[in-house]
Amino acid sequence: QLHYSVPEDREPGFSVGDLAKDLGVEVRSLAARNLRLVSEGGQRHFQVDLAAGVLLLDSRLDREALCGQSPTCSLHLQLVMENPLQLHRVEVDVLDVNDNAPQFPKPEVVLEITEVANPGTRLPLEVAEDPDMGSNSISTYELSPSKHFALSINVRGDGVKMPEIVLEKALDREKVPVHHLTLTALDGGNPVKSGTARVTIHVLDANDNPPVCDPPISKVLLEENVPVGTLVTKLNVTDLDEGPNGDVEYSFKTSNNAPGKFTKLFSLDARTGEIRTKAPLDYEESSAYEIAVRARDKGSPAMEGHCHLRVELIDINDNSPEIVLTSVSSPVQEDAAPGTVIALIGVKDSDSGDNGQVRLQIAKELPFKLVSSFKEHFSLVTSGPLDREKASGYNITVRAVDSGSPQRATQKTFYLRIADVNDNAPNFSSPFDTAHVQENSLPGTSVFSVSASDPDEGSNAKLSYSILDNGMQDAPISTYFRIDQDNGTIYTVRALDYEQDKVFQVPVEVKDAGSPALSSTAVVHVFVLDENDNAPNIVYPSVSKGSAFHQAIPALAEPGYLVTKIVAVDADSGHNAWLSYQLQESAEALPFQVERRSGEIRVAQALRESEDSHRLVVEVRDNGTPSLSASVVIVISPEENSVQDFSKSLDLPQPSSEDTNLTLYLIISLVSISLV
Repeated sequence: QLHYSVPEDREPGFSVGDLAKDLGVEVRSLAARNLRLVSEGGQRHFQVDLAAGVLLLDSRLDREALCGQSPTCSLHLQLVMENPLQLHRVEVDVLDVNDNAPQFPKPEVVLEITEVANPGTRLPLEVAEDPDMGSNSISTYELSPSKHFALSINVRGDGVKMPEIVLEKALDREKVPVHHLTLTALDGGNPVKSGTARVTIHVLDANDNPPVCDPPISKVLLEENVPVGTLVTKLNVTDLDEGPNGDVEYSFKTSNNAPGKFTKLFSLDARTGEIRTKAPLDYEESSAYEIAVRARDKGSPAMEGHCHLRVELIDINDNSPEIVLTSVSSPVQEDAAPGTVIALIGVKDSDSGDNGQVRLQIAKELPFKLVSSFKEHFSLVTSGPLDREKASGYNITVRAVDSGSPQRATQKTFYLRIADVNDNAPNFSSPFDTAHVQENSLPGTSVFSVSASDPDEGSNAKLSYSILDNGMQDAPISTYFRIDQDNGTIYTVRALDYEQDKVFQVPVEVKDAGSPALSSTAVVHVFVLDENDNAPNIVYPSVSKGSAFHQAIPALAEPGYLVTKIVAVDADSGHNAWLSYQLQESAEALPFQVERRSGEIRVAQALRESEDSHRLVVEVRDNGTPSLSASVVIVISPEENSVQDFSKSLDLPQPSSEDTNLTLYLIISLVSISLV
């Protein structure tokens, strides 16, 4: 809290205080931090010079207009700075200068006094008024020299000096019927200012006892908000005269240029002297009232006395606290550190004492707390971690309760939105997936769609998919598959060959658009389904295209004699690789047969002597759909004394370890596909 003072007569542009120095910040940072001035009143009297970092006077101040007769005059301001959000309170005392001269309610005062008045008789005078305060207010009174009259000054309960003219020497109306005096009021300023009033005193006969108020100055305590018509007091006035000279009438004593405000709030019975309320009284508007009453008899000439009553109000708790949200930072990042200022809150209560002592409360389950900045100002700060995915915002209710009896409370609710930060990585529905695709499918065939979710929002939850290269194939995986980065659908880039690659591991990465971006991966196992795209390949006998294989057998070979064996393989798998052997139909009946599964060619019936050679066409066909086939031409020649060493003639290749492994893989793939 900053404290400055400025005399009321300074011109606009006067430097009140060095804000940058007193706040401990650099001048060049004030504009960036958006330093601004918030006045707690309705008028704007000050401005901030951001270039110089000083508080300047925006308009000329009039202390009397701002604070009236208050002994102190302070203007309360609020300075708000951002990045980080801060609130500073500035209190500026407006210092009084002697810019007002004393002034009497009337330029001429006419008084009457009986000639039989005894020395010591007092004639009350109107009090001069000076809007200035302190030493600049009225200091003393002076009376022009007189043989019969002197000036006496009494001090009222509130410190106001009351001049009275005192008779020092007996009067003789026949010699001097009228006395002319000059009353001067002087203030305590430098230089001294003064005001005068002409006093005319008429000397009369007869009624020589004025009404007397007992006591002349009294005080009454009264609760605010008492019902209209409540009796405040009854004046005790006596007049020693009899008849009309002792019959007293009461009236309020006011000045013409400043009529007493109390006349709107209090009524006076002119006959009984009872003072009652005639309007509601409010302690917050004024805590005390000074009432002047004139008691005047009906003598001729009339004489009067004066009673002074001070009514002091007792405050009751009739005002609820007021909550003022000076500034709210919404939204707030969910990763805001504990202690981050969320809002600046002010509280007011027009009551005084315990009735004006206010405390603020918020719900304990909220991740926020209230920190007192200075008197009647609080900061709402974070007290724990925030998580937008659990709570995207909070309805914060601030409750203000005073300490009066009974207590009064006010509450205000505002909504605080939590802004998302990229603190959650995307998550696949499954880290491993399995897909199947037919070999030889056209490029662009949809294989599988992966799906991921991200609990963040906005760009932090915008996902894009990509395929990573795992190095498991000879060529990059991107040459086989591509993925739609928006919906995660995997497509083929080229036709796949089951005989070359039977299964692919496709690593898929999903990444959000946050900063920094977060990602996660999943693996899709793509199994290639076999298609009957390979015809059987005859391994033995190996003959060139268009040629025939010649095989000699004994001329007397018996039925069942093994002539030779056809060996063929098929690169496909499963049903597509199941082979069957058969002889193509011919015009003549052949004495040979082919074993359907093994491919063995045997003698089916006894051969005749001098039988010519036989031409056989053996067809090898797979079990695929459609079925594919291959054929070989074998010429069998019966010869005398021909003995075949079939183990030598059937020069079959021996299976290698690689062929054994290949067979194992084919069996595993077949079982897996059948199971699916």
